[in-house]
Amino acid sequence: MTPPRNPDAGQDLGGPARLPRPWFRVTATILGASLAFGSLAACAKDATSAATTGTGTSSTGKWGDSSVRTAAASEGTVWDSSTVHTISVEVDEDEYAAMLETFVSSDEKDWITATVTIDGQKFSNVGLRLKGNSSLRSVSTTDSEPQDLPWLIRLDKFTDGQDLDGSTDFVVRSSSTQTSLNEAVALELLDRASLATQEAIATRFSVNGSAETLRLTIENPDDAWDAAEFGTDGILYKAEADGDYSYRGDDPESYVDVFDQETGEDNLEPLIEFLQFISESDDATFAAELSDHLDVDAFATYLAMQDLVDNFDDIDGPGNNSYLRYDTKTGAFTVVNWDLNLAFGQMPTGMGGGAGGGMGMGEGGPGGAGGERPELPDGVELPGGNLPEGMEPPTGERPGGAGGPGGAMGRSNILATRFLADADFKALYNQAVTDLTASLYTSGDADKIVSTWANVLTDQASDLVDAATIESEAASLRAAFST
Repeated sequence: MTPPRNPDAGQDLGGPARLPRPWFRVTATILGASLAFGSLAACAKDATSAATTGTGTSSTGKWGDSSVRTAAASEGTVWDSSTVHTISVEVDEDEYAAMLETFVSSDEKDWITATVTIDGQKFSNVGLRLKGNSSLRSVSTTDSEPQDLPWLIRLDKFTDGQDLDGSTDFVVRSSSTQTSLNEAVALELLDRASLATQEAIATRFSVNGSAETLRLTIENPDDAWDAAEFGTDGILYKAEADGDYSYRGDDPESYVDVFDQETGEDNLEPLIEFLQFISESDDATFAAELSDHLDVDAFATYLAMQDLVDNFDDIDGPGNNSYLRYDTKTGAFTVVNWDLNLAFGQMPTGMGGGAGGGMGMGEGGPGGAGGERPELPDGVELPGGNLPEGMEPPTGERPGGAGGPGGAMGRSNILATRFLADADFKALYNQAVTDLTASLYTSGDADKIVSTWANVLTDQASDLVDAATIESEAASLRAAFST
């Protein structure tokens, strides 16, 4: 863990902040400039050696050391991404219709029972419910076909001990592209950055004998995921879409609609204490003691990776997408990624994107709080350009403080804002951007990941999405890395 910061380091919370996602368009101009000032040399440092930022802040140099699971763990299991898997669901049509009626009228996501077959293995009395928020806005009682909706499949919801290769939860994702390559690749890039992430597989998905559709299926962060990903005892809290990271007092009931505890014995005390610290500590205390409460290296990596994969819908996006994971031994939190279907410049339906559209890093320079551009490492210049059509730069300070509306379609997250307002923590973020740009993009590693996924889809699923579309979406991702 990073040593305490300089207690005299002041902060100006109204200063430059990390830009909203739609404006973070990394181009060859940035990548080349990053490389020019030594990113390859930084990347080559031993993972356990000390790295020193330009401000004198000492870092472990172990960017994103929040995950212990290796890629080999999925080989030969249901999470082996070298194979396109098959998931077929059988559900009572009356139960399905009643569930839709409940959701449309009340937003409640009821569980229903289903029979689910995964790669030929049948599971009875399985729990099935809708999964998502903005992806469910178009759900209706008349036009919503079950094979097109996002689902959470829970094998042991109604049958204790029912699992497949140790997994009980499978999330059939909504997608903003025809192949879901953008999310699959982004998840794997987070894994390469040693961040906690979710395994992902391409699946042939069908319901009640419907035609198969190509869907990305990923892990749901639960007890089994937490144990495999971290290897230590901890508590996992999911941030709700309508919540934020603000401190709401010491009454646990005040957080019912803000965070949902996913693992461990019910205990919101660590979460409440953390939120109080990041909300109420003065600047000097925040700088000096944050590393006692948060894995700051992993958080710097998290922020850098969200920008490098151009995901505006993250910790400070409109969906408040994240988990907070508390390590009971160290007493520190880790911010865990969740929901990357809008990675690489995708927009949700009705916001300028769509299946197969908007892939890659589009035009437009970044913006920031108050319309200011954020600071990047010395020597990096941002390209010029216009904002996406219909977007206006924010002006003045973000209203409402923590959880208030942020720039464009995002909002301000108090942890991200305060972290990047501190010069030393901002230096960690800048260094992470530099190192990860070199190790993932300039090295060609990201290109290889895209090619591997595209080849699997072309070989095993081109009857669901034609080869030309697969290659087109793969090419857009490659352009995002290098053009």
